[in-house]
Amino acid sequence: MKTQTPRSTPRRPAPCLTALVLALAGAAAAAQPLDCMIQPHQVVQVGSPVPGVVAQVAVERGQTVRRGQVLAQLQADVERAALAMARERAEGSGELAAAQGARELAQRELQRARELHGEQFVSSTYVERAQAEAAVTGGRSAQAQERRRVAERELALAQAQLAQRTIRAPIDGVVVDRFVGPGEFVEQRPLVRLAAIDPLRVDVLVPAAAFGRVQPGQAARVMPELFDSRPQQAVVSTVDRVIDAASNTFRVRLELPNPGGALPAGLRCKVDLGLPGAQASGTPVPAASPGASPAASPIPPSSAVPVANRR
Repeated sequence: MKTQTPRSTPRRPAPCLTALVLALAGAAAAAQPLDCMIQPHQVVQVGSPVPGVVAQVAVERGQTVRRGQVLAQLQADVERAALAMARERAEGSGELAAAQGARELAQRELQRARELHGEQFVSSTYVERAQAEAAVTGGRSAQAQERRRVAERELALAQAQLAQRTIRAPIDGVVVDRFVGPGEFVEQRPLVRLAAIDPLRVDVLVPAAAFGRVQPGQAARVMPELFDSRPQQAVVSTVDRVIDAASNTFRVRLELPNPGGALPAGLRCKVDLGLPGAQASGTPVPAASPGASPAASPIPPSSAVPVANRR
């Protein structure tokens, strides 16, 4: 006669333990801050439009500059001399005044010849000669005016060529790097690098499961990784419409106001986009790539279920 062994009944967790597990599962399902990076809004490598020798560099690394401020100056002795000559030609009025005086005199002579011809004092040949002289002086006056306009354009050209020797800041920002010094020849390499830090740009990779829940104009809270740093308010500016298959994420870019440059660029941060239930939607999220951030890989809600309740 075989003795039957009673089947073991799985133990059920105590009510307090079940409540604790459910609370932990709810916390895991809530929105978690994602890793992000605070970067300059724009980085510009400022070069020279013309080759030349650097005469002076007016800025240093870390200095704040404004748009239009002089960054560097190239040697421009030849351009200054050409500008002086062009200005003299443009401002010279002797040739034009002489041509206009000759034209007025020829017009008066022609009028007098016509009057005398009407009174039978001169022949028609005299009148024709006066007409030809008036036409010649009129052409000389027109040529003088054309040369005056050309001289004014040459003056503008000389001014533009001299202005190219002065390198100015195209944006407001800070000097990140200075690449040249006085006496160096520059042609195609940059002189300085500028970074615009107001506003700042915040880039974050969001899990693909949250696609459609982040829209441009949406407010977010950014927490820079700095001691005694307070959360900052940012606004979503762009949302990528293409999901990266390798990491199963899409990129979101935020705009973070930074008046006075209080925050430096290049900081790591955490961002709260306000995505409650993104991890608890029930949609399985593929594992992140080896280089992906842990915050960008939500934990499926099934991992929060106690082992004792699984069959």
